[in-house]
Amino acid sequence: MKTWSLLVLRISLGLLMLIWGVDKLVNVEHGMLVSEHFYLGAFSMPALLKVFGVAQMVLGFFIILGLFGQWLYPVLITITAVTLLAVWRSIIDPWGWYLEGANALFFPSLIIFAGALVLLAFRELDAYSLDARREEVGGDVRERAAGFLE
Repeated sequence: MKTWSLLVLRISLGLLMLIWGVDKLVNVEHGMLVSEHFYLGAFSMPALLKVFGVAQMVLGFFIILGLFGQWLYPVLITITAVTLLAVWRSIIDPWGWYLEGANALFFPSLIIFAGALVLLAFRELDAYSLDARREEVGGDVRERAAGFLE
């Protein structure tokens, strides 16, 4: 059950990155509005949004495959943490009772961030990732090489 749960979590987070990346490419205006509203305009350049979109799509693809998790899961955590910080009002006050600009629809950003942490924390249990397969094959190769050298 653990390995299947990690597989589903990894695929869903990878798909989220793919969707966010595609959105930056095909709906640049939306990306500009998001940048203006949540990120103080820091990413409000169409060319930059497209670069980020492609990078996010590549990240999502590798996450779905479970490849290079040692390096890419921290990137995923960083992206989801930045998103979490951008919607902090919605985490503290989801219904906007006290904080203007809060929206309960952004509360899952906390769950997405937690899921990214789980992927990194339990990476070695993700038996269905390509990283696990590479480790398995690499271990076999190392064993055969050690036997050959003896």
